[in-house]
Formats: sequence, structure tokens, C-alpha cells
Amino acid sequence: MKTSNNMSNNVWVREVGTRDGLQSIDTIFATDSKVEWIKQEAAAGIPEIEVGSFVPAKLLPQLADTTDVISETCKISGLRVSALVPNFRGAIDGMVSGVHQLNYVLSVSEAHSQANTRKTVEEAVADFSRIVSYRKDNPEYHHVLLGAGLATAFGCTIAGQIDEKDVLNTLEALLEFSPDEVVIADTVGFANPTQCRRIFKQVLAMTGDIPVSAHFHDTRGLGLANVAAALDVGVRRFDASLGGLGGCPYAPGASGNVVTEDLVFMLDAMGMDTGISLDKLLLARTFMESNLNGEVTKGAFVHAGFPKGFKPESAF
Repeated sequence: MKTSNNMSNNVWVREVGTRDGLQSIDTIFATDSKVEWIKQEAAAGIPEIEVGSFVPAKLLPQLADTTDVISETCKISGLRVSALVPNFRGAIDGMVSGVHQLNYVLSVSEAHSQANTRKTVEEAVADFSRIVSYRKDNPEYHHVLLGAGLATAFGCTIAGQIDEKDVLNTLEALLEFSPDEVVIADTVGFANPTQCRRIFKQVLAMTGDIPVSAHFHDTRGLGLANVAAALDVGVRRFDASLGGLGGCPYAPGASGNVVTEDLVFMLDAMGMDTGISLDKLLLARTFMESNLNGEVTKGAFVHAGFPKGFKPESAF
């Protein structure tokens, strides 16, 4: 299923806490607890959840049960189940698992690419082309959607500033293989709203009908401001993490993702349509927090709630 980027008030929110969040904390969720967390978020109306990652268990033991989680959560009616893959081998395992979508991520930063996957950016693009070819050559996997994500697109804690030309050139190389989605990620929280408007405007001009998602971290408190900037130029798909869990083990200083419940409240307040119940989302948060082992969660809406007499704005 493809969804065009446009100026509608429909917004797609993908929960990534069960992948990006869990890979960054010490707590290892029991599989049944992880599945229950996902069920509760699906019941709240979250349309897609990135439930895990196909990486070696020795590197990320928190995600060692990804195949089992996929097997259970693909039974949830109406939920798109996705998973991250860092390489060709992981993508094959992902296709076999029965997942609905695989999100392949490469770094625009050469330094981060080497630290994260031990590949150059050019080699990582070539790896994605192999994944696309494998799906094409195996009809039983034609239904699996393939997303392509550009990490460290706004900056890198290892290399520093990233040339925007590198972002666009890497995107252009990926677009040759017609991904089903493009994700532009501020992996380490370097982005600012002006930069987001400028980059996403160019990205949307290049991608046409291919859906474009934004993945922001709130490292310096600009996560929701960057969401608003991306909304201004037409982005309608966003990643977020319940309680703000998240970060990259191979990007020093990369702290939490945008808080899912704060994002949904902001979108609701702006008159955008997410189809998500904040009350049910908070129940999911309570369950998630009950399984943590002292890790700190974040969020404003969970403490403040709705303003008295709250009414959403008319969508722009």
C-alpha cells in the first residue's frame, strides 16, 4: 500500500519504541509482555509498529525474539507490522518471518556507516539494491514492502555536520531502486526547523508519490518543532516512541525519540487526523513502564493532560 504525500490532514504515526526504544535500554522485555505492549498500542489506533530488528542477538539481545514477536503481532487485525534490517542477510530473514514491511537503514555519514554496519555509503546502497532484486526474484515475497531510511541526515555525533548535497545524492541513488517508502532521520537530534523545511521540501520534490516519513530525536528539545516544520512542507508520516525511549547504540549522544503521546496530542490540537486514542495510548504507556527496570521515560502530556475546554484547531 502506498500513500501519497500531500497537504491533507491525515497523519500516519509509526511507533518505533519496540525497536528503537528497546535497543537503547538494559531491560529485556519478555516476549509476551512485548506482544501485549504492541496489542495495546494497536488498540489505541496506531497503524504501524516497528516491532524489532534483524540483527545478531549477541549485538542486541533486547531484540533477539523479533521473529517470535512478528509471528504473534501479524495476527492483529489492521496493524502493519514492520522491522528494521541493516543488511541483505537480515532482509532475507525478515522476508521469511512474514513481516509486512522491512525498513532498511543506511547512514549518510560515512563515519556512522562504518561504525554501524562496517560499510561505506556506496556499499550500503548496493546492499539495498540486492534486497530489492531478491524480492523481485522471489514471488512469495512480492507483498513485503521495502522502506529505505537515511540515518544521520541532519548531522552526526562522529563526523559533525552533514552536507545536504550528500543527503540528496544518497536519496537519488536509493530512488533508482523504487523503495516503497523513504525515511529521513535525525538520528542524533541535530536538526532545526529551518533545516527541516529546506531538506524535506527538496526530498518531497524528488520522491513524487513515494511516501516520505520523518524520524526525529528530541535530544535538544526540538523534536516537535521539527515535526511542525516538516508538516509545513507536506510530510504526513512520523516515527515516534512511547515514553520517548530511543537512541542509537552506535551514535554517541543520541537520546530519546519524539514522545508518541506528545506527538499525537500536538497533531490532534492542530486538527490533524491520526485515528489514535490518547486515553488508550496512555494505558499502553502505563503497561510499558511497568515492565521497565528503572529506565527513565519522558513526556509532557502524560502529566498535564488535556487543557480545560480543549478543542482542536481547524486543520490547515
